[in-house]
Amino acid sequence: MYFDPLYFLFIIPPFLLSLLASFLTKKNFNKYSKIRVSTNLTGAQAAAEMLRRAGLTDVEIRPSRGFLSDHYNPVNKTLNLSPAVYQTPSIAAVGVACHEAGHAIQHATGYKALGLRSALVPTANIGSKFGYFIMLGGLFLASSKMVLVGAVLFAAVVLFQLVTLPVEFDASARAKRLVVEYGLVGHGEAVGVAKVLNAAALTYVAAAASSIMTLLYFLLRAGLLGGRD
Repeated sequence: MYFDPLYFLFIIPPFLLSLLASFLTKKNFNKYSKIRVSTNLTGAQAAAEMLRRAGLTDVEIRPSRGFLSDHYNPVNKTLNLSPAVYQTPSIAAVGVACHEAGHAIQHATGYKALGLRSALVPTANIGSKFGYFIMLGGLFLASSKMVLVGAVLFAAVVLFQLVTLPVEFDASARAKRLVVEYGLVGHGEAVGVAKVLNAAALTYVAAAASSIMTLLYFLLRAGLLGGRD
């Protein structure tokens, strides 16, 4: 299976897209991390102002560890920012922090896609742990039923990643609009914010594409999409 040309035909395009997304994300983040925002706001300060202007007073902003480990946790309403974002007054830091603040606003306003994504987490976790290996085992054992069971589990991962796309795009759209509307960045700096967030969004597209192509490959090889070859 590992030398199946069809496998590489399915996997290489999303893999290359993932490499491109990672390269652009790091490139743009590193570039705009070195450019101080004219408002002198750190990522934490910009996120706090965005939340305040949105009327949210129950979200705690915390520093976290790791490079670009930034995330919003809807369970305890915490906005967790990596060191390069939390304490840095750069265009990149403001963009990333406000993107995460966008998720907090989604949560507060009942954005349906965010709620659906949260509900899918347990099932997606199961699918990511077992789905691929069950499909793989099904191919080795020539059991289309086993592949189908694995595919059902893995489909939860695909669904989770597809739902993630509008959640992330919407959070970025909110951030790009509100950093200007609230005066969190200076004139012309919104372009840098957009480049950082657009590159990051591409990583989610690449992840979804990879999962979709993986699922299609196993279904095709098991004869569940148009018959065996």
